[in-house]
Amino acid sequence: MATFRLALIQLHVSAIKSDNVSRACSLVREAAKQGAKVVSLPECFNSPYGTNYFPEYAEKIPGESTQKLAEAAKENGIYLIGGSIPEEDAGKLYNTCAVFGPDGSLLVKHRKIHLFDIDVPGKITFQESKTLSPGDSLSTFDTPYCRVGLGICYDMRFAELAQIYAQRGCQLLVYPGAFNLTTGPAHWELLQRARAVDNQVYVATASPARDDKASYVAWGHSTVVDPWGQVLTRAGTEEMILYSDIDLKRLAEVRQQIPISKQKRADLYAVEAKKP
Repeated sequence: MATFRLALIQLHVSAIKSDNVSRACSLVREAAKQGAKVVSLPECFNSPYGTNYFPEYAEKIPGESTQKLAEAAKENGIYLIGGSIPEEDAGKLYNTCAVFGPDGSLLVKHRKIHLFDIDVPGKITFQESKTLSPGDSLSTFDTPYCRVGLGICYDMRFAELAQIYAQRGCQLLVYPGAFNLTTGPAHWELLQRARAVDNQVYVATASPARDDKASYVAWGHSTVVDPWGQVLTRAGTEEMILYSDIDLKRLAEVRQQIPISKQKRADLYAVEAKKP
């Protein structure tokens, strides 16, 4: 199949976990009705985003929230990228994305590799590492359409991760992410277009909807970028489902026209993974 429909769910996240999960599953059903074969939820879709919330909302995987996602994936016969949730495992907390196949099985679990520790004086200071531990593995999964590489939010800033995913045959990179009102306007679209052009892949980001009353205000603007670096579609700030038809023939054309993967100078440089 050369083309398939991707849906990004820009969910309004409240303080009530059960409401977040049930609304997410309702929007997943709607996306599937509209022909989506791969659906992504946003980062931290079942919990407000903040170091004080992570311990309170954390759960095991499998657990309450991910069980609902597994059921939604199976019920609708789709690949469901479960945004991310705060995960508790062996006394540690992680920011984790669970992906489920059309049969409801857990395909992969991506724990955010790069923790969001930044300090922009007068604008924003945030330290995920106060409560979260980093993941230590790269995460891809296969569909009948293409191989997909996963990152969460801050992971998108690290070009090496995307390069390795491209080397491993990924044609779509999905980053559930919650940039903010400082980094969002500056870098959100720029980073997506950079990762797409550098690697000649599709890049998709799923953000929570913007809530100006929240302690951490998400930028919104979930986006899909094609391998030419063109923004195919972009959400506003409100809750919505963003659709994009991913055309793998277009990807092949771009790679044929500008064949950078064949022109790399492996005798001069290399980007390599330290783990499988």
